Amino acid sequence: MKIHDISLTIKPNTPVWPGDIPVWLQRAKKIEEGEEDNLSQLKMGVHTGTHLDAPYHFVHDGKKIDEIPLDTFYGTCQVIQLGEEVDLITARELEKTSIDKNIHRILFKTRNSKEWLQPNPVFKKDFVGISVDGAELLVEMGMKLVGLDYLSVAPFNSGKPVHDVLLQAGLVLLEGADLSRINPGKYMLICLPLKLDATEGSPTRAILVKE
Repeated sequence: MKIHDISLTIKPNTPVWPGDIPVWLQRAKKIEEGEEDNLSQLKMGVHTGTHLDAPYHFVHDGKKIDEIPLDTFYGTCQVIQLGEEVDLITARELEKTSIDKNIHRILFKTRNSKEWLQPNPVFKKDFVGISVDGAELLVEMGMKLVGLDYLSVAPFNSGKPVHDVLLQAGLVLLEGADLSRINPGKYMLICLPLKLDATEGSPTRAILVKE
């Protein structure tokens, strides 16, 4: 059994969506300064790094992160790799892939993944995302969870319409997945959210398990 960590490391220079608060991570107590223990403090948005979007993110009466059944975040998953030339994941692009119709959790590996191999990645607006008709097709396929290798499943200037299609259908979104070292294929996905009260999202430690 091989466990693959697909989570981004949270640190002060972790890229965040424009307008989100930057990561603040500091040790408030330090043994080397005479304290009995080390104690760290953290401040960041719930959509930082590898994170989950619940329907409530864009749907007023949608489910919040603590209301979603845990088995949504655990189960068989398929990683689909798209070519470097793909700039937008449209319905037409999806129809070219070999998505298993019996799998309801899917992660897309695109040219975005190479950004996470950089020593100090910065936010880029030209990342690959899913189009509205691509989102509609994923809903038709009966997906429970859709993930992408950047901080949003939607292109930079199309966030609301794409999220509306997916989240109004009750899907959960895994964003910011680091798939840079993951081969396409089938895995067991585990991406449990923090049990935050009444929020629209949560950071997650996401892993893929290959037997």
